[in-house]
Amino acid sequence: MNLLVIYTHPNHQSLSYAFLQKVLEGSRENPRISGIQVLDLYAESFDPVLVYNEEKRRRDMHREPSLAKYREQIQWADKLVFVYPIFWGRPPAMLLGYIDRMFSSGFGYRDNGRLLPEGLLKGKSAVCISTMKGPERIYPWFYLNNAHKVLMGRALLRYVGIRPVKFFEFGSMESPKGRHEKKLNKVYTYFKNLEH
Repeated sequence: MNLLVIYTHPNHQSLSYAFLQKVLEGSRENPRISGIQVLDLYAESFDPVLVYNEEKRRRDMHREPSLAKYREQIQWADKLVFVYPIFWGRPPAMLLGYIDRMFSSGFGYRDNGRLLPEGLLKGKSAVCISTMKGPERIYPWFYLNNAHKVLMGRALLRYVGIRPVKFFEFGSMESPKGRHEKKLNKVYTYFKNLEH
């Protein structure tokens, strides 16, 4: 199994970075995981701005030369692992920009005349590991649904054929009572024992 870990946080002293290290630690101890690549979007200076105009047509985005390396990473991976904080109830703009540019028509999906297009990334699965200041139960209570899970799981990843999607949502992470070590170990154990 090949893992592409997409890390999206500007600070390497952050709790998100600690979760990234636990993903890597557990994965390296798992004999079923044969390959690991890490894409640090901020360190990479990834350009999240989606541009199409008279010169750059939307229908040609899946052939954008500057994104070839990132397309190869996604094609190589069996599982995509996203590690990021929750900003304003959603992933960082940097990560959403990556998805905007990478999951384009012709690479992520193909229109087929039906209600939903054909997902071209079928056979891959994903794990989303997110941290937030507020309690994780705030979404269903305050917003009547979990907008973050709907966005990442259904509107984005399922749309391009990636499923299943496993979520680790860790809340109260700025609190001294946030049980950080327990949560970090939960991620480590998951990847150490991951079978597929």
